[in-house]
Formats: sequence, structure tokens, C-alpha cells
Amino acid sequence: LCIKFSLFMQFIDTHAHVYSEELLPDLNQLMTSAIGSGVNKIFMPAIDSHTLEAMLSVERAFPENCFAMMGLHPCYVKENVQTELDIVADQLSKRKFPAIGEIGLDFYWDKTFSSQQYLAFNTQMQWALDFSLPIVIHTRNAIGETIEAVKPFAKKGLRGIFHCFSGSKESAEQIIGMGFHLGLGGVLTYKNAGVAEAIKDIPMEWLVLETDAPYLSPVPYRGKKNEPAFIIEVAKKLAEIKNIPLHEVAEITSKNAVKVFLTPNAVML
Repeated sequence: LCIKFSLFMQFIDTHAHVYSEELLPDLNQLMTSAIGSGVNKIFMPAIDSHTLEAMLSVERAFPENCFAMMGLHPCYVKENVQTELDIVADQLSKRKFPAIGEIGLDFYWDKTFSSQQYLAFNTQMQWALDFSLPIVIHTRNAIGETIEAVKPFAKKGLRGIFHCFSGSKESAEQIIGMGFHLGLGGVLTYKNAGVAEAIKDIPMEWLVLETDAPYLSPVPYRGKKNEPAFIIEVAKKLAEIKNIPLHEVAEITSKNAVKVFLTPNAVML
């Protein structure tokens, strides 16, 4: 894997749903803007079977820029969890992916399918070990439960990213202690979110950038649809927090992202 850094700054968006219904109509313009802003690599987390073809079609349209992950999002874990997992397994057997994601636990709305969420999460973490792939984790209202679920797999060598990190300093330390990276997005720019304080003393080697487009737009774009080009605002905030030049944020976080996604069985970028 070789990503060349040109004279201008280049960023890697480790988490963006550019295949979403909100963004697809303006996809070409969005990609032109992203690449023009130095965001030349975008990793797309999977959701479920209903969005699979849209995601793969974007990857086919932009094979050098957009990379599809494979997985079942916890918010889409329902009674048909086994059917959805079978589709994930089938895809993993057919081709290479850079990661399994986004997977995890989400108890924000309710816990009706909490047991199924644990089943899906544990199953997919084991697959990640089996395929020597990293994982990208979604956790909401379940940070403690998610960390506990990951621990036994991390001890076996599982690595990846806790996407959209918004936890405490203690949580951040636990996560990097397991060998996982923290995905920082628009929430980092929100005044009262507390993320800036939580990651202030976390070494740069454990941080990667993301947008989660079309969601969680950073300041000053709050209220608008998020897009990969806006990652520059997250990078600016991180540079301010760490008191380092913006170009260092770009270089370090991009190298961190390459480190996460570069595995023997992953798709080559």
C-alpha cells in the first residue's frame, strides 16, 4: 500500500455514507469537492442488505477513492438478524474488503433487540479475526458494554476504530489500551460535547478523522448535510487542540488510517 502525499494536504475520511439517499443525487459534485479538498480516500461503512447495492455501486464508480466495508449496523439488527448475517458472510467470502463495519451496540432508542445486537457484534468480530480484518465500531448509549464486548477479541489481536468517539477521557484511554483508534468527526467541533477535553492527552498516533456524512456536520456547517470535504473543519479543530500545524494533522491521521486498514487480507488501496 502506498499513498503519496503531494504538495497540498491530503486527508482520509475513515467513515462516510456517501451512498446514502441524501447524498447520491449530488454524488459527482460531492466527490469533485472532496478530491479538490484533498480527501482522496473515503471508507464507506455498510448498514444492511437494503443499502448494499447502492454502496457497491459508488465503489464501482469511484474505485480509486471510495472503499466499501462489509457488516451489519446495530440499529438495523432485527428479528431477521441471521438472514442479514448470512448476506454479510456471503459477501466476505466473495471478495476482499478493507474492514468489517460498521458494527457494534446501540441502546439509544430501545433495547428490544439487545440480545440480537450482541449476537451480531460477537459474530462479526470473530469473522474479523478469521479474515484478519479490522473492525469499525458504532456505539451509542453503550460505550461501557461495547468496550467489555471487544476486550476478549482485542486480546486475540482484533484492531480497528471506535467511530464517532464521544466518550470520556477514561473511555478513550481504555479504547487505545486495547489497541483501537478513535474516530473523530464533527462532534469534536461542538462546544459542549466534551470530546476535545477527552482526547487532549491522547497521543496523535491513536487518532483518525471521519465525517459520518451526511450526518453530524462540523461547525460551521451544523444543520447542513455533511460531506467529506468538511473534514477540514475537524482537522482544524484537532490542530488547535494539539497545538500542531494543520499539515501534521493531515499527515499523521492519514498514516494512522492506512495503518488500520492495511491488513494482509484487506483490499489494497
